[in-house]
Amino acid sequence: MANIVSIHSFRGGTGKSNLSANVAVQLALKGYRVGVIDTDIQSPGLHVLFGMTDATMQKSLNDYLWGRATIHDAAYPVNQVVGADSERAFLRDVKLWLIPSSIRTSEIARVLREGYDVNLLNDGFNDLISTLELDFLVIDTHPGMNEETLLSVAISNMLIILLRPDQQDFQGSAVTLDVARKLDVPNVRLVLNKVPTRFDSETLKKDVAATYNAPVIAALMLSEDVAAAGSNNIFSAVYPDHEWSKTIRVITDEIVTTLVGTQGEAAPL
Repeated sequence: MANIVSIHSFRGGTGKSNLSANVAVQLALKGYRVGVIDTDIQSPGLHVLFGMTDATMQKSLNDYLWGRATIHDAAYPVNQVVGADSERAFLRDVKLWLIPSSIRTSEIARVLREGYDVNLLNDGFNDLISTLELDFLVIDTHPGMNEETLLSVAISNMLIILLRPDQQDFQGSAVTLDVARKLDVPNVRLVLNKVPTRFDSETLKKDVAATYNAPVIAALMLSEDVAAAGSNNIFSAVYPDHEWSKTIRVITDEIVTTLVGTQGEAAPL
């Protein structure tokens, strides 16, 4: 059975999709079978990091939720998606599936207007895990607290709460953490993002951990290089020696160590 890792932030703009994509790819590069799904249906963006566009996205999570397709119709093998794209050659041999949400205005408007049966998400998660024989399912959640976020949080083996060193993020993350504890979510971790370089990251991590009484596993420093990349690719794979990328691997190793029990590679598939 796969381990479900939900990556959540209370507010938008924290870098949640970027972290989800990079963590999913690093897990896949270790040899694991990984699914990564964009449940931020109102403001999807995960597909961008994998080079997908509206033209190449024939089916999406929206189609599954409204009965127009199976969940597998919306699960794209990333090694096929990238094709001959030389800038994403590192994805050609991985066992990674992307389930995007639609970026069409009409589809987003329908979500806002009509909603959908959230219980279908849980069915879809289980179907993907079983059929694709996943080791990990990484869920890029909708920011804030709504029904689908609560579902994702409740079924997670690990919840990573992403926050910036900002008072609004601090207060909102406290709400998320309180909800996770009431739902008895195991393995809740905090990750700081976009930390100004003038901050001492280790001191900040200790202070935040003490404030929330929760482990802070990493602090991703504010990087002009990452900002300049503009979510155009999987930064940690393109620039593996960058300090930001090294921190992504710290996060990934924490996931593997906690949920699998080793930092080693997965068995050959």
